[in-house]
Amino acid sequence: MKLVVIGTGYVGLVTGTCFADSGSEVTCVDIDPVKIQQLRRGQIPIYEPGLSEMVIRNIQSGRLHFTVDAAASVAKARCVFVAVGTPQRDDGSADLSILWSALESIAPHLAPDAIVVIKSTVPVGTNAKAAHFLAELVGRPVDVASNPEFLKEGCAIDDFTKPDRVVVGVSRPQVAEVLRELYAPFVRAEHPYLVLNWESSEMTKYVANCLLAMKISFINEMANICDRVGADINQVRTGIGHDQRIGFAFLAPGVGYGGSCFPKDVRALMNVATSHGLLPRILEAVDDVNTAQKEILFQKLSQHFGGEFSGRKVAVWGLAFKPRTDDIREAPALVLIDQLLEAGAVVQVHDPVAMTNVQKLYGDRLSYSREPYSALDGAEALAIVTEWNEFRTPDFDKMRKRMQTPVIIDGRNLFDPARMQELGFQYSGIGLGTTSSDSADHQMLTSVL
Repeated sequence: MKLVVIGTGYVGLVTGTCFADSGSEVTCVDIDPVKIQQLRRGQIPIYEPGLSEMVIRNIQSGRLHFTVDAAASVAKARCVFVAVGTPQRDDGSADLSILWSALESIAPHLAPDAIVVIKSTVPVGTNAKAAHFLAELVGRPVDVASNPEFLKEGCAIDDFTKPDRVVVGVSRPQVAEVLRELYAPFVRAEHPYLVLNWESSEMTKYVANCLLAMKISFINEMANICDRVGADINQVRTGIGHDQRIGFAFLAPGVGYGGSCFPKDVRALMNVATSHGLLPRILEAVDDVNTAQKEILFQKLSQHFGGEFSGRKVAVWGLAFKPRTDDIREAPALVLIDQLLEAGAVVQVHDPVAMTNVQKLYGDRLSYSREPYSALDGAEALAIVTEWNEFRTPDFDKMRKRMQTPVIIDGRNLFDPARMQELGFQYSGIGLGTTSSDSADHQMLTSVL
């Protein structure tokens, strides 16, 4: 099947490449000629494990193409996927200007049987408006389908090729059958292909992300309560997670969520609710808790330093909003860095892949280290923000020797508090609490901070 993907951002590039890898002939379109030239050489603008190799393989096979000229490719395409950005406006609503521009540009070139598939995350009602918009431009009905993405950065290829489910929203069953054929290589008996109406498909994307964001904010609020009352959130999590109604997914305490989806989608659905006369109390709380949680590491550091940061060296491990990506959009690390710099601290940072993006923002206001241990030189405290695997089993002896004072504020609870005390560190995590027990084996060694 001949496909066109409009937009070569994260979603568009993964979508086009995975479809090409399954045998379709795919042309990816972008308005940026420099980006297109780089992609033609197999140079991808994002960090996603395995994607570069897949792009190169499918370019060489002749199934994957990149162009700035959509006209010829769109004219031959059975399906045109629109995967452009829908950024957040100041009021929290989704800005659809790029989407409407993309639809206007492809409309004159659509084949009579073409299906326009909206992959972008869009507010409820957008697909219906898109169908009307295209029909007016073309002078005939145009099939439009909603096909929300559920890709997690860092494992997007697996998410696309081994999906939990594929969701499509259509107005005609015939459209769903064409997309069923396209997704057949990725959908097996245990991975359902769900056909919904436009509005339900659009809403599914928002509800999924908002529910996951809610779980994160909930466990973080519970962790903060644990800190105050002497409970250990890890033990509490074990106690609740084995309940099949609850489970463990997205219930790991930390420093809040970031990235391009959860913050934007929570606020977008809040805007949808208020525009329909509803008060989104839970969504507002989710967003408020997450905003506050991003300040938790600075608060712990401030408590340790007595509020005096001027000239103090603080190391930060992890800059991306999550591991296995270089995405720093709404990353908790940026909130911490801004607060440290404003307070007069000297900030030394390391991340396996995201430092280039951070350097574009901060320039020489930060000290950048290519490996984690050099970021510790002379540091009076280390803040761990992103749970990269290489941070999980470090050389603690080397860490202690390179730091001026062996203090770790762990935003991801990577280490055992009792062992950290044995190793000579002052250690504080998220929600690990304190206890009055006389047993050394059960001491929660965070009270020093």
